[in-house]
Amino acid sequence: MTRLVGFAALVAFTLGATACTSSASAGPAWTYPPAAASSPVAVASVTPSGEPSPHGSANGTIQIEAFDLGFTPAQVTVEKAGTYAVTFTNSGTVLHDVTFADGTKIEAQGGQSAEGAVTIPEGGLTFICSVPGHEASGMKGAVTVGAGTAGSDDHGGPVPVGDVAADPNAPAYELHDAKAPALMSGDTHDIDLVITEQQMTVAPGFAQKVWTFNGTVPGPVIRVKVGDTIRVHLKNPAENQLPHSIDFHASQVAWNDEMRSINPGEGLVYEWRADYAGVWMYHCGTAPALHHIANGMYGMVIVEPREGLPSVAKEFAIVQSEWYLGAQGKEADLEKAMAAAPAPDLILFNGVANQYKDHPLEVATGEQIRVFVLNAGPSIDSSFHVVGTIFDTVIKEGVTLTRGNAGNWGAQAVDLAPAQGAIIEFSTAEDGLYPMVTHAFNFVGRGALGLFQAGDGDPAN
Repeated sequence: MTRLVGFAALVAFTLGATACTSSASAGPAWTYPPAAASSPVAVASVTPSGEPSPHGSANGTIQIEAFDLGFTPAQVTVEKAGTYAVTFTNSGTVLHDVTFADGTKIEAQGGQSAEGAVTIPEGGLTFICSVPGHEASGMKGAVTVGAGTAGSDDHGGPVPVGDVAADPNAPAYELHDAKAPALMSGDTHDIDLVITEQQMTVAPGFAQKVWTFNGTVPGPVIRVKVGDTIRVHLKNPAENQLPHSIDFHASQVAWNDEMRSINPGEGLVYEWRADYAGVWMYHCGTAPALHHIANGMYGMVIVEPREGLPSVAKEFAIVQSEWYLGAQGKEADLEKAMAAAPAPDLILFNGVANQYKDHPLEVATGEQIRVFVLNAGPSIDSSFHVVGTIFDTVIKEGVTLTRGNAGNWGAQAVDLAPAQGAIIEFSTAEDGLYPMVTHAFNFVGRGALGLFQAGDGDPAN
């Protein structure tokens, strides 16, 4: 799939008002020190084209690419301190520069390249894009000296986070399949949900110890119809450390019965009947419930009307949530999550920041698309919006806007408080990229950005 970057002008517009603050530290301090490598990473041995650098390039060439809005690689390792030639390529659509902490600046217009040289001290050197708003939107990185591994070319761009440094050795994230599952057959369903406490990468460079249902964040989507009976066999394996529980918002049961906590090594059967249609949340309710939800224990239940839903070309399931980063490899930070004015480090679609920006959801131009949307919170509202489209069908908490209604009303966004869900439908008017965001744009640069790709993604074709 051809990577297209024009959509990022939207992100640049919405985030451009954020002030740039130049980083002046000598280099990052990794929670997990980089493993030794046999050769430098992200450093080419070729001589840059054009006029030779006045500083020379005996130590080699550092190659940095800027896109909208990030650098690749964002973490560069060189073998030793010294002066390096720099080849700077701007594959984005707007002006970018690479400005090193020593003041060295190389800039290029979109689609162009430029060259220069920089002297890297023993302690390394950070770099940013100094265009207002671009650093705060994720355009920052570092050159370190010595053995190490550069960050992967994920094209997602680093996310702006606070007190937790990105780990260049964090495992790559696993793409969460956004395809909505088919309706479960029959009228009675036995479902195993096994609780895990495991490591997971929630954004490039950020690994956390998550708590899950069936090993994924969010947990599996359960899709049934009104009148069905659901028997969930909840299991808390003995190797876990904590008690856990589950609360299905689509159920009507006593809180101190099926929703009770179970210790490691225990299980319970949670039986309920789907009496009401909707997009519902389920989550762990063990105290503090805020921590269990913030650490990944949530998922979606789709209850269709007994007669079913009209057929559409494609269906997706999208769960918005927040992440309050703990130390690398540790759980989410409960103290951050408890703040009266919540300020999450990341806002995620289906558990990983920017994953559908890196891997767009492919649709055919003009076909009817249905998205089941849930805001798992735990604390921030969602304003779900797909740029370039109008929702012709919306079912939010039982309130319905139908396609072809009298007056031809449509919707531009769906507002969801934590634990609210909706069904939305739309179609794309032409080939191209259609960003999926929460229209609270201070969170778009923190991971709440995905893409629907209609056709080949290029409106010019």
